[in-house]
Amino acid sequence: MKPRKIILDCDPGHDDAIAIILAGKNPAIDLLGITVESGNQTLEKTGRNALNLVQYLGLDIPVCLGASEPLIKQAEVCPAIHGESGLDGFDFDPLQRTYDPRHAVIFMIETLMQSQDKLTIVTTGPMTNLALALKMEPSIKDHIEEVVLMGGSIAYGNVTPAAEFNIQFDPEAAHIVFSSGCTVKMFGLDVTRKVLVLPEVVQRMHKIQTKSSELFVKLMTFFNATQKQVFGFEGGPLHDPVTIAYLIDPKVCKLDFMHCDIDISGGSSYGRTNCDQFDYLKLPKNTYVATAIDVNRYWDIIESSLRFY
Repeated sequence: MKPRKIILDCDPGHDDAIAIILAGKNPAIDLLGITVESGNQTLEKTGRNALNLVQYLGLDIPVCLGASEPLIKQAEVCPAIHGESGLDGFDFDPLQRTYDPRHAVIFMIETLMQSQDKLTIVTTGPMTNLALALKMEPSIKDHIEEVVLMGGSIAYGNVTPAAEFNIQFDPEAAHIVFSSGCTVKMFGLDVTRKVLVLPEVVQRMHKIQTKSSELFVKLMTFFNATQKQVFGFEGGPLHDPVTIAYLIDPKVCKLDFMHCDIDISGGSSYGRTNCDQFDYLKLPKNTYVATAIDVNRYWDIIESSLRFY
């Protein structure tokens, strides 16, 4: 089977970092480039984190800076979870890698329009870059195989009772993507909260003894400490890599097709993904939503990907 060609749009971020590890050298994935926006931290910091990661992992791919703030609302970054750098817990060597000069939105449009094959866009942060690309060049949707995102929730949020962080950071951008006509596959808190980096997972990955496993262990040690402090979790939920794990092995998650829209009302449910799981409204279905995950298979995918470095 041909590897899946993807652009990874992210805001590193500890869980974004593990998603990059999974996508970087797994033979099932052809990572064409990384586009970055603000989210877990400011654009300056998330961009630097992306460069540090590709340099450390030895990935010869472009990294492009994109949106520094949401389309409408004010940016609200997340230092309580990811630290002041956005990727605290690991000491990288002095940075030698530089950004691709193209804006992330331009890179996304050019790469899609020039590709002979349809591409998959994976978003593990806010959807600002992709929304801007769809507005700037609507015809790119004909070149998108599917949009695979970490974000949202059928049930409840993690920054408000209603909203998950990536969607709540820029609800208007998510609204543009979900209503674009693209095939959308959503991996939200309903499944990502089930893949907890418990101490035994960290110990398992430590035994691999590769440079990627060293990165995993140190980043997850910091991540678990902040998750314990903020949420009381014994192991933090490793959200973002679920997207890449699904592309590597679709059997890892069960998806149900349903109507989903984004609450952009500005009220108490602002940023909620309204998933009509039981088809109450009889509206056209537009989103494949992950409703179950094989936790053991997920950690097997993580381990096998760490061994490629």
